[in-house]
Amino acid sequence: MDFALALTATQKGAILLVISAVAAPIAGYLFHRSAESWRSFGRGALSIGDDEPPPRPGAPPPPIDPAVQAAEVRQMLAAKSLRREQRGEAPLDVEAETERLLAGAESPRGAEAIDAELRAEVRQLVVARNERRLREGLAPFDVEAEVERQLADLIGSN
Repeated sequence: MDFALALTATQKGAILLVISAVAAPIAGYLFHRSAESWRSFGRGALSIGDDEPPPRPGAPPPPIDPAVQAAEVRQMLAAKSLRREQRGEAPLDVEAETERLLAGAESPRGAEAIDAELRAEVRQLVVARNERRLREGLAPFDVEAEVERQLADLIGSN
C-alpha cells in the first residue's frame, strides 16, 4: 500500500501503459480465437438452413431446373385463378397460361426488338461521348461505325 502511494503520476502512467501493452494483445488473441465459436453459434445438426453453403459473392446463380420452374409457375397460376374465382371473375386456363409464360421466359421479345433497343441505347451513349469529345476539342468519330464496334465488343461477335 505504501508502495502505490510513493509512486509519482508519471510512474503510475508508465505502469498503466505496460499493463495495457501486455493485456491488449492477449485480449485480441482471445477475441480472435472466440470468433469462430460465435460464427457457429446456433448451428448444428438440428439447425435449419445449413444444408447448403452460402453462395459466394459475385458467383453466377445456380441453374434453374425447368421442371421445378414449370411446377412453381403452375402453382402460382392456380392460386391466381382461385383468387379470380373468389372475386367472381372468370378462372384462368392454368395450363395454357403456363405454356405461354414459359415460352415467353425463353425469349420475352423477338431478337430483333432486343437488338433494336440495344442498338438505340448504344447509339445514345456514342452520341453523348461524341458530344463530350467535341467539347474537349477532340476530333469526332463516325457514330455508326462506333455503334457497330461497341455492339461487336458487347455481344462478342465479329
